[in-house]
Parts: sequence; structure tokens; C-alpha cells
Amino acid sequence: MDAALPDLAVFYEHPQWFRPLFEVLDRRRLNWTAIPIQDHVFDPADRRPPARVVLNRLAMSSFLRQSEHALFYTQAVLDHWAGAGAQVVNGAGVLNYDLNKARQLSLFARLGLAIPKTRVAHRREDTPRLAAEIGYPVLVKANVGGSGAGMIRYDDPDQLAEDAASCLTPVGVDGVALVQAYVPARGGRVIRCEVLAGRLLYAIALDGAGSTFDLCPADVCMVDKPSVTISAFEPPPEIAAAVERVAAAAGLDVGGIEYMIDDRDGAPRFYDLNALSNFVAKPLEVLGWDPHERLVDELQRRIGEGARAAA
Repeated sequence: MDAALPDLAVFYEHPQWFRPLFEVLDRRRLNWTAIPIQDHVFDPADRRPPARVVLNRLAMSSFLRQSEHALFYTQAVLDHWAGAGAQVVNGAGVLNYDLNKARQLSLFARLGLAIPKTRVAHRREDTPRLAAEIGYPVLVKANVGGSGAGMIRYDDPDQLAEDAASCLTPVGVDGVALVQAYVPARGGRVIRCEVLAGRLLYAIALDGAGSTFDLCPADVCMVDKPSVTISAFEPPPEIAAAVERVAAAAGLDVGGIEYMIDDRDGAPRFYDLNALSNFVAKPLEVLGWDPHERLVDELQRRIGEGARAAA
């Protein structure tokens, strides 16, 4: 590989979310470059990656900010760079799950974890029938989501039938929708477990989560969610082990896995895998340490491993 390449490239979309990461990279004096996703293009015949290690920071919610989003483009370019010899952190493989809630739920179930009762449809006209099978209330969700987008709760079969007939029910940018039983989360709490390099990094409890579907915990996301409070949380050992099994099966290098306790039966129900870790707002207050430092430790480890392998 070209010795002149930077050690690290951060392939990112949101202009604000990654300032804390960039600050740590600069403070550590890493040889790195930032690559904005929005105007990026690539040549499939070019075998030179942008860096030895590429950190993918694509946000699923990018389709909310740009009509010409790069969700599926990013799968192609990350696979291209991996084929050219770069180590890609959160590569094309995990995007196959991040971009597909149906695949996430199938993975959870395959690993023996409880999930909300769900049906997957590729036609709007099927949603009322599927909701009747599941029982109200239901959530109709876009298969490709982000920041809580593309989710509507229905308590009334007539309203769902009317919305389906009027093409108002959510569908993803891939045309697929999920009809899912509404799970009453015990205490209005959901748990987000963050993993790094295959291990549980930390977990947080988001209380008051029933007031919004947008549970992004980063500083810039929490401004308009004053009803949601965040605290450090220690999941039971069996949950921590389950989270690590999911990360290994999905190829998730760094990211979040979310579950809630079903108030009806006490079962932990897993419902989301997110390969974009914004990390928690005010980490020193919530955790007592900064996860960005641990992420950069891992990136430096990968850079060092790559250098030794090339020597």
C-alpha cells in the first residue's frame, strides 16, 4: 500500500456530530483526513484507498437531510475500499443490517433474543391485514429509518386503513415497511448498549423515551428532547453477553444495540441495531469518562496492526 497514504480517513455525513471525535484525533496528532460523504464520487477501477484505516460514520438519518442521500452509495464505496486493502471500521457488511430493520430483527431472533411481534411488508395495502394479525396498538415503521423517522402509532384500524389507502403510511426508501406490536416499555425506559471492538463499552438508560421515537443521545440531538433523561446503566451479564453476540454476528465494530423491558411480561425485547455511534451527551457527567478517547485508542490499535503487517 502507498506509504504516502494517511493512517486514517473518517467518512462522515453530519456536519456537527463528529466534532468531539475530530478534536480527539487532532489532540492525539494522528495522521488523518476527513472525507465528507455528500459530494463524494469514486472510480471503481482505482485501487488506491483513501487511507490505511477508514472509519465509516454514515448516519441512517441522512435521507432526512439530503434528498440525494448516500445510503446505498456508501455500501458500494466501503466495499471498494476494503477490496483495495483498507481496514474499514463498520464496513459494508454491517451496513446490510443498519440499512434494514427487518434483517436486524431476524438476526436478534436467530440468536434467541425476544423481539416485538412484527410483520414485514413490501406493499402498503397489506399493512391493515398484518396489523389485525398482530393486534392493536401497532407501530408502522420504515424499514430504513434514522432519528425516529418514518414511525406512526396506530390505535384505530379505520385510521390505518384510511392512511394505507391514501399512501400515507410509512415506508422506507427501499419501499419496505414493518408492522410491529407496540411494546409498553417498563417505566418508559429503553436501554442503549454501545459496543466497541466486540465488547460492551457502556450502556445508558433513556427515561421518558415514550415521549419521542428519536432517541439519538448525542449533544446536538438532545436539544429538542427535554423530557428524555439519560443515565449510566449496567445491564445484567446475560444482556451484556447477548449484545456482544449480536455485534459479532453483524460485524458491528462500533455502535449501539437497543432493547426495552416489556412491562407486560418482563421480557427484554431487542428492536434496533445502529452502526453510527454518536455517543452520549455530556459523557463526563453521565459516564465519568469520554468514549471518544476509547474509540481513538481502538483506531490507533488498528493503525498499528496494519503497519506491523505491512512491515
